[in-house]
This record gives sequence, C-alpha cells and structure tokens, in this order.
Amino acid sequence: MQVSIDVVIYTRIKKMTDAEKRVYMLLKSVIFHYHGLDDLEKEDLEETAQRIEAREELKWALNFIAEDYITAFDRARAHLNNIIGDYEKSKRVELINMVWQSNNLKGYVTEMEATAMLKLAKDWNVEKELIELVLR
Repeated sequence: MQVSIDVVIYTRIKKMTDAEKRVYMLLKSVIFHYHGLDDLEKEDLEETAQRIEAREELKWALNFIAEDYITAFDRARAHLNNIIGDYEKSKRVELINMVWQSNNLKGYVTEMEATAMLKLAKDWNVEKELIELVLR
C-alpha cells in the first residue's frame, strides 16, 4: 500500500517555516515511534519530508529520538512544550490535528498514539479542540 499525504495536510505543511517543519517532523516522528515505527509509518515520514522539503528536519527528529529511545517521548514533549507555548492556539490545534490525520492515513490510530496525542493536546491547552475534531 502506497502511503500518500492528504492534500489538505500537505498544503498546510508547505506553508510552514523551517522551524515549524522541525516541530511537525519531531511531533509526527515521536508519535509514530511511540509504539515502535512500522514500515508504513517510516515510508510516510520519508515521503512527508521529501514533499515538504524537510529532509534535514526529519533527520534531526530521528536523531533526537535515537539519542535515547526510551525517554524520547518525554524529552520531545518537554522540548515541544517550550516551543509550542509561544504558538497561537489555532496553530497548536492545527499541528496536533495534522498528526492525528496523518495517523489516520494508515487506516487506524493506536490507543498508544491517541494517548500520546491527548497528552500533548492537554499540555498545549487544546485537548477539547482535538477531541471535537476527532469526533467529527
């Protein structure tokens, strides 16, 4: 099965700054790695990086995770919380929603992935908005 990024997601990502692409690639990578990266997710990460011109950002994110796989989510969470706190609420919702939608492209979102995204959404004060988007 060929993974392709949703057109709406791709359009949003293409407009991001390099710093925002780094945030997005870390966010997406750490969620995919939360339960162990499978081939479909690896392919999606690589395709996303290619299509949005974020190969260096993906490389950085994967190195960040590889530093200590066991603590990667908690370290990424702390790192992202420092950055995301300065983002407007609509941008925080958009980022977490794009990752949710990317997970859905494979046909499912695992309970572990959903839990991880809900933790981040709660940190960013957008838990209610994510739940509303998911229920649509």
